Amino acid sequence: MKTQHDPAGPPRPGPSVVVAVVGPTATGKSDLALDLAERLSVPGAPAEIVNADAYQLYRGMDVGTAKVPVAERRGVRHHLLDVLDPAEDASVARYQTEARRVLDEIAARGARAVVVGGSGLYVRALLDDMRFPGTDPAVRAALEARAEEQGPRALHDELLRRDPAAAASIGPANTRRLVRALEVMELTGEPFTANLPRQVYVRPTVQIGLDCDRAVLDARVAVRVGRMWEQGLVAEVRRVEAHGMGRTARRAVGYAEVLAALHGETTQDAAREAVTANTRRLARKQMGWFGRDPRVGWLDAQSSTRVEDALALVAAADERAAPQGTDGHEPATVPGTAVGPDEADGGAPVRRSLGS
Repeated sequence: MKTQHDPAGPPRPGPSVVVAVVGPTATGKSDLALDLAERLSVPGAPAEIVNADAYQLYRGMDVGTAKVPVAERRGVRHHLLDVLDPAEDASVARYQTEARRVLDEIAARGARAVVVGGSGLYVRALLDDMRFPGTDPAVRAALEARAEEQGPRALHDELLRRDPAAAASIGPANTRRLVRALEVMELTGEPFTANLPRQVYVRPTVQIGLDCDRAVLDARVAVRVGRMWEQGLVAEVRRVEAHGMGRTARRAVGYAEVLAALHGETTQDAAREAVTANTRRLARKQMGWFGRDPRVGWLDAQSSTRVEDALALVAAADERAAPQGTDGHEPATVPGTAVGPDEADGGAPVRRSLGS
């Protein structure tokens, strides 16, 4: 198979930068991920795909999540698909643990990992410095009792003494967030702000975003929803619900609307229109999330050269990572690769999508 370095010869040795394909729904992320996996494979170490779509984690939720059928995966190994029962509620923290373990295993095999998905929080949890401190019912109950007896101002005063930056961002009347901040500090022994997400990669990564003109994307969404109906979305939802659906699965776009129709709350025609409208709304929300990340290198989903353009971004990321080793702690400045905290916080302009 070809590589991004020299299609005619063996790849040069170097760090295996994680490739993440992100962006709105219906832009062709899965197809690009498969193309990249094929091109980035090397003898004895074929590239592997890691799912970062929250709802594709669920078994049986295939049509409504646009999951690539096994027969169409081109022999590329996929991870974190069909790992949850729809009755279970998905957990970002659990996903982070499992997905990072998968990345470690892929790296140990000397292979390239291609992450693909539009669930922004899941992508960040996997790639960025994001922590999920646990909870302690006893600690929380004690803090809630203090708030009840002394008022939330007392908790805010304590937070102000222990973590002024956190106190500045949490109002003195926000009891829930005050309790959580002090709980985290009690459990970790660190300031609450030390546990907030940072836009810093935990390993060398390049993010490649796919987007297109809004009118084109809206048309793509309509075609996709029509195809889902033809492929039996209604029957799939009926079947999944019969085996039990938890709160998370029931909220998924496509499933929530069809469930309403199956329960007689609306018609199937109205449900189909709602799925189309809500999928378009989801695409805009996804673009808002990924569009704020200056590290994403954006490509036109309709471009005939999108694969070659994506490979060029990967090659540039590999070049930047090679002198640093593979620990991922040194920031890079190539578009689509890691940036330092100051730049991510506003030092450089955010790269907007084609449709923004």
